[in-house]
Amino acid sequence: MSVPLIVGIVVVFFVLVVMAKSIKVIPQAQSAVIERLGRFRTVAEPGLNVLVPFFDRIRARIDLREQVVSFPPQPVITQDNLTVSIDTVVYFQVTDSRAAVYEIANYIIAVEQLTTTTLRNVVGGMSLEETLTSRDHINGQLRGVLDEETGRWGIRVARVELKAIDPPPSIQDSMEKQMRADREKRAIILTAEGQREAAIKTAEGSKQSQILAAEGAKQATIMAAEAERQSRILRAQGERAARYLQAQGQAKAIEKVFAAIKAGRPTPEVLAYQYLQTLPEMAKGDANKVWMIPTDFSRALEGFARQFGIKSDDGVFRYEPSEEPASSVPQVDDEEVSDWFDTSTDPEIARAVRAAEAVAQKPVDPVLPPQV
Repeated sequence: MSVPLIVGIVVVFFVLVVMAKSIKVIPQAQSAVIERLGRFRTVAEPGLNVLVPFFDRIRARIDLREQVVSFPPQPVITQDNLTVSIDTVVYFQVTDSRAAVYEIANYIIAVEQLTTTTLRNVVGGMSLEETLTSRDHINGQLRGVLDEETGRWGIRVARVELKAIDPPPSIQDSMEKQMRADREKRAIILTAEGQREAAIKTAEGSKQSQILAAEGAKQATIMAAEAERQSRILRAQGERAARYLQAQGQAKAIEKVFAAIKAGRPTPEVLAYQYLQTLPEMAKGDANKVWMIPTDFSRALEGFARQFGIKSDDGVFRYEPSEEPASSVPQVDDEEVSDWFDTSTDPEIARAVRAAEAVAQKPVDPVLPPQV
């Protein structure tokens, strides 16, 4: 191989090396810290960057995206001297590449240790129950302290989350028993409340039932009493009218008999015969055992005939009827008894019956449950 060819190859190789040393391409969301002869020169932005060969070099490449770091569980002692294990997750982002390289040796380890110490300071002033129920408060305090301390390292802490808080097994067992007791207590309370509500509803239903039954019995008693009263009144009115009609009929019959007797001019023998015809009828009663007929009965009839009769041509005394005007006998009923025979229904009675029927047919309102 000739010397000029070798020289040409060396020159080409040198040119390639110089170009490789002087041209650097930085990807998006990254930055590079450039040093010249061991001292900081600049921070290369994403894209094409030209360096001085053999004098400039890239000290570190920094990822500018938000990073998520999960730290292992850390034992922390609470205010009530209980050790809990807490897992934390930190979301941070590098905002200053130069400070992240020159201000701290390893910012990941620094963030982890700072998180651990801050977490112990915060949780150490809280009880176990407060620790378990104050995650947001702990997260806010951790983020404030970390963001303030890591600002000089060119790091911005976005969020800090407590992934898990694990108390000791004995405490977990006690907490489970407590929660179980609370649930059983709530179940017993709810059962008692349900039984109380059921008893109240049952009592209200019984009360309404008894009230309705009493109202129904009251209405039935009122209607029965009213019906009995009206029945007795109507029966009494009917008996009164019947007795009056019977008396009126007997009066008419007696009037007709006496008129006929007067018109017939009876003799003492006829009156005696009528008396003897009436005696068997009078003796038909069950209580009539013995009847005594007076011996001077015929003499009494004879004296009656002599006193009120007139002796005729044949020597027999005959009763002569007196001449009395027919108008002296009442023919019509009095005004005070004219309404005894009225068969129309009393309006007050009909109105009371209709009112009672309306109350009895009224639908019963359903019993509503009380508002709880």
